[in-house]
Amino acid sequence: MLVVRSVRLQPDDRVNTRPDVKGSLVRTARRLIVALALAALARPAAAQQRPLDTQDPETIGAGRMMIEGGVDYSHAITYPLSGLKGNLWRVPMLGVNIGVGSIADLQFYGGPYDTLSITGRDPAAPLAGSVTATGDSTHAVDDLRIGMKVRVLSETARRPSFGIRFFTRLPNAKHASGLGQDTTDFYGSLLAGKTVQSVRVVANLGFAIMPEPLRADKQNDVLTYGLSFARAMTNEVELVGEFNGRVSTRSGPPPIGTESRGTLKLGGRYTRGPIRFDGGVFFGLTTLDPTIGLTTGVTYVFNAFTLP
Repeated sequence: MLVVRSVRLQPDDRVNTRPDVKGSLVRTARRLIVALALAALARPAAAQQRPLDTQDPETIGAGRMMIEGGVDYSHAITYPLSGLKGNLWRVPMLGVNIGVGSIADLQFYGGPYDTLSITGRDPAAPLAGSVTATGDSTHAVDDLRIGMKVRVLSETARRPSFGIRFFTRLPNAKHASGLGQDTTDFYGSLLAGKTVQSVRVVANLGFAIMPEPLRADKQNDVLTYGLSFARAMTNEVELVGEFNGRVSTRSGPPPIGTESRGTLKLGGRYTRGPIRFDGGVFFGLTTLDPTIGLTTGVTYVFNAFTLP
């Protein structure tokens, strides 16, 4: 707060009219320090992902590599195809981003070993008879996602940055485990991101082509969405949150396995040099999503190679 004091001059007081060079330099230095601090808080968090699923259009940079690892726990998740319900551990959650150019990243996500503690079974589910697990748990290697992200327009003072992302989900988890759909999906999204003072806002909007697990000759085209924020509290600490999911566009009940899904996630990140730690809590937005879940992980960014 700026406080202005009024001073009454006595008749014999003299006012120094010479320029205060030293004071001017001090004030200029103070303004510069404040401007640099605000710029540091407002800098875009390039390609920062975990614990968020909403994709930032910023890329990691040519020749750089970002490796992510984490653990997820989901309470009371439902698999409508197999009829299984339970508590899911996903260890480790893996992700690799490779900067193949200044505007493009090659992305690999997935590969966790999923373990479900079964709390309920629906014998009327379409593929309940295909599940080979007869005890109180089942497990599988989760599906792998391979894709690419391209930044189309850089951010300016008035305009957000824009990008596109497309990826394919490959079917690793099988029907026998009760955790997989055994289908190959394709996703495409438009990405946008803007930093306003110390807040980074990112939005995704796209589509997914999802084959029906029970009908190989049919598919459901769903709308995908994401809206996230990252609030810089200090140079190292951020608060983050998002809505992320998909909405079925099929009139009437959607095919089993392609239903609308969504989560609300809140968390934080702490960055120390090239390493970033994260954690968060998430809540399901539909009856099939987990009622609550926890996630934590670490990200390491480094210069991997030099492009020719």
